[in-house]
Amino acid sequence: MRDLVAGAGYLIKGQRWMAGHRRLWGLGMLPALITLVGYAAAVAALGFWAGDVIGWATPFADGWSEPWLGLFRGVLAALFFGAGLLLALLSFTAVALLVGEPFYEVISERVDLAEGGTAHESGLPLWRELWIGTVECVRVLTRAACWGVLLFALGFLPVIGQTLIPAIGFCVSGFFLTEELTAVALQRRGVALPDRLR
Repeated sequence: MRDLVAGAGYLIKGQRWMAGHRRLWGLGMLPALITLVGYAAAVAALGFWAGDVIGWATPFADGWSEPWLGLFRGVLAALFFGAGLLLALLSFTAVALLVGEPFYEVISERVDLAEGGTAHESGLPLWRELWIGTVECVRVLTRAACWGVLLFALGFLPVIGQTLIPAIGFCVSGFFLTEELTAVALQRRGVALPDRLR
């Protein structure tokens, strides 16, 4: 419980620091905006071409009579689109952080200089940091997706599926979001992903 209160205190300190450095707001929001535009275009394309993809993937149903053909492909297209939306929701933060790695490096360095007097550096070239960030992002997303599938399935259990499982899902989501949001500062200090997760 003490850690929860300490974490909330750090969140408030971070918000105060950002409120006092408004020039960095645009730098911090730009990666999310870039990612949002990319995701909006991808979701629009998915919605536009979902029917075509399902038609291509189900040639065996071409000879079916109506309404069964339309119903079958319509349900599959809706499921395909829903799966794409779920993937977008699960991966948005990780991709925004990956896109924002250079931006957040600058902000992290300025926070370190303002608060601690030294700016920790990984000593790695930018391309190497981006590669490590991408690999770690995929590992975290894989873990989050596995938890998501498990919790989704457990959500169908009577009673606990509507009470306990959403609460556990909230905690699991918070855990992975915290890992993603602290990754830049901890990578700069040489803390590897397994240590961060631990």
